[in-house]
Amino acid sequence: MWIMAAILSAVFAGLTSILAKCGIKKTDSDIATALRTIVVLFFAWVMAFVSGSAGEVSAIGAKSLIFLILSGVATGASWLCYFKALSIGDVNKVVPIDKSSTVLVVLAAMVLFGETDNLAVKLLGTVILSAGIYMMIEKKQSFHSGTDKRWFLYAALSAVFAALTSILAKIGITGIESNLATAVRTGVVLVMAWLIVFLKNKQSMLAGIDKKEVLFICLSGITTGASWLCFYYAIQNGIVSIVVPIDKLSIVVAVIFSGIVFKERLSVKALAGLCLMVLGTLVMAVCA
Repeated sequence: MWIMAAILSAVFAGLTSILAKCGIKKTDSDIATALRTIVVLFFAWVMAFVSGSAGEVSAIGAKSLIFLILSGVATGASWLCYFKALSIGDVNKVVPIDKSSTVLVVLAAMVLFGETDNLAVKLLGTVILSAGIYMMIEKKQSFHSGTDKRWFLYAALSAVFAALTSILAKIGITGIESNLATAVRTGVVLVMAWLIVFLKNKQSMLAGIDKKEVLFICLSGITTGASWLCFYYAIQNGIVSIVVPIDKLSIVVAVIFSGIVFKERLSVKALAGLCLMVLGTLVMAVCA
């Protein structure tokens, strides 16, 4: 069940990138992040009530609560960086860099959680993943202009914060129903996202948002919520160093739809890198 949840997480996450890109063509990325977090929060609490875990909020221990809050802060930072990168860069370039968080999470899981079973296979998968990510970045093209440098920086920061999110969440959801943990974390992200909007004095932009883009932002919020619920169920019940790589296969969904919707094309080198990323993930998945 947890492997299936990880696969569904990847599908929904891939759709999120495309829907979000459609919603930030004219809309400021910070505003878009804040709006979509409202949708994710609603979705998360609905699932918490459906699962019957909503009433267990008061039973969350201090340690778990602290790590859930820290995980939420890391998530908020990752989102803000990721959607800023998407707003100024191509999906098929931003997503691979964001997915480099996989390597950090796998290595951290081995050290922190003792997930060293089939160590040689996991390390082999990590090396293959890293090689694929490097090939997809296409360094010579990526650093051609100042704009490219900015999207790369935001994408790299997104990866670092995403890695922290997974590790902190694994610690925070110990003994807590995954739907409830997701709802609590999303509340933290919501506060952080809107705080950024008001600190940057961008709230006045809300009146001029394109209604069509709002629809795409809301849809991306729904797919994000679905991805989160699947992902945190998977890491709670499964092996982090396997769940995270499977979840990162969302890049395949994102690349396919970026070609269909935005006419973005991969070079031969980038396509080979994508194949290596998939191969690395499959190598690690056999550890299950």
